[in-house]
Amino acid sequence: MIQMISLNIFRCLPPSSYENTGSENLDPDEEEPYFVPTWPHMQLVYELLLRYVVSSYTDTKIAKRYIDNSFVLKLLDLFDSEDPREREYLKTILHRIYGRFMIRRPFIRKTINNIFYTFIYETGRHNGIGELLEILGSIINGFALPMKEEHRLSLIRALIPLHKPKPLAVYHQHLSYCIKQFVEKDFKLADTVIMGLLKYWPVTNCQKEVLFLGELEEVLEATQLREFQLCMVPLFTQISRSISSPNFQVAKRALFLWNSEHIVDLISQSWNVIMPIIFDSLERNIHYHWNTSVVSLTVNVRKLMSDIDPELFDECQTVYKEFGQVQQFERA
Repeated sequence: MIQMISLNIFRCLPPSSYENTGSENLDPDEEEPYFVPTWPHMQLVYELLLRYVVSSYTDTKIAKRYIDNSFVLKLLDLFDSEDPREREYLKTILHRIYGRFMIRRPFIRKTINNIFYTFIYETGRHNGIGELLEILGSIINGFALPMKEEHRLSLIRALIPLHKPKPLAVYHQHLSYCIKQFVEKDFKLADTVIMGLLKYWPVTNCQKEVLFLGELEEVLEATQLREFQLCMVPLFTQISRSISSPNFQVAKRALFLWNSEHIVDLISQSWNVIMPIIFDSLERNIHYHWNTSVVSLTVNVRKLMSDIDPELFDECQTVYKEFGQVQQFERA
């Protein structure tokens, strides 16, 4: 049966629609999904494989001889299929194999990471990154504590660098979930994750920056004070830039961080460091930002700052006014 399944589904995938078309600027994410013409036939084979893997009558001791590393590797190669229906079946089947065949687990994790490495550092193109991250999200959820070094390295070497490729928006939701799972499992990884996000922070892509800010909020929600203080200076240096961004979506998303009680609590315990970093951006927003919603949110954050530590707020305001006078004098 496994031989029949192999002969019917394992194949060399045709070039993707964005390859060899003569259109170098073609964006595969904006194209209509491609559907395999032979899918009605292939669906029956995938359904048979799925039922075999999940069946309570399947003897895993016998099945593991045939569902070996070579079989799993060929399944993973098929994740680059352009047909979303095929990738959905592959995701379900591989997840079930991971759950039932413990001997295959290290190989599956290693091969998924290898696919990520190829995508990040070589091709920049792969159709199944989102589905692989969905599987990985479930895998991370089952990690035991203390976390193995292998898993920590996977976070640092594969998941954090996945923020770099251009098609991030396609799979960001699943990537963000995986990152959040790691931090919730082991809060000591929070500063590693935050510094990783800062390393790959977008400079000119506003939509990508909004995604980063959303993910950053989720990570900060699971961050403890010690880890927060390890990275707060570079973190709020970047947040300060985002607050004063001319793009109103970026500025609003950065200011929304103050809507979280946990994040405000973290900030309030380090006001003496954070307030001087962000004060200039807040003042510039109030006086010069073109968007009224951003100005309104900035006023609210500024009031929160003055209520928490009035003395430090007055000091920052004095420094800001003196700096402004110096600049006016230099211009004159």
